[in-house]
Amino acid sequence: MNRAIVLATTNAGKLREIRQVLAGLAVDVRALSDYPAVPEPEETGRTFAENARNKALYYAAATGALVVAEDSGLEIDALGGAPGIYSARFGGNEAPSYPEKFALIYRLLAEKGAPESPARFVCELALAEGDRVAFEARGTVEGRITSPPRGTGGFGYDPIFYYPPFGCTLAEVDPVRKSSVSHRGRAFRELRDFLSIQF
Repeated sequence: MNRAIVLATTNAGKLREIRQVLAGLAVDVRALSDYPAVPEPEETGRTFAENARNKALYYAAATGALVVAEDSGLEIDALGGAPGIYSARFGGNEAPSYPEKFALIYRLLAEKGAPESPARFVCELALAEGDRVAFEARGTVEGRITSPPRGTGGFGYDPIFYYPPFGCTLAEVDPVRKSSVSHRGRAFRELRDFLSIQF
């Protein structure tokens, strides 16, 4: 019988990417939608790693299951690492949609005189069982901001993230190719290796 593992996210794009990487393991991959009575915790961590740990431990306690949580986002050098851990909420009410977030980033980078600033995607994940963190991993991918947004694949900031080795944005490549280099793909392949030994 496969071991159940809960992916602590409600983001459909992240779920697709993670399930793709973990496919074939002897695990029954579940989503938070399978636990509708469990409320979301507040993200109070000051780093991606802290948020991942906190979420994994919270959901492990709430569900009694083995839980993997991740926190990820975009760091732009010219903006001092912003939006960072606030990537999903960047711009607040001023920029609720991603096209509006892109416009805000372009404006801020223009003010800095760095329209094509180096940037990276970061993903930190934590696997929790009961009250302990059993495994952690970090994945990054380096690139730069590009304008205008390009591509219809991926999600989030992918259309403005130019990846030089591919010569395009991460929204312009198919999911398998993206996962081969992405921050989330790298971190979850480390998790896959860990789980393949455990189960």
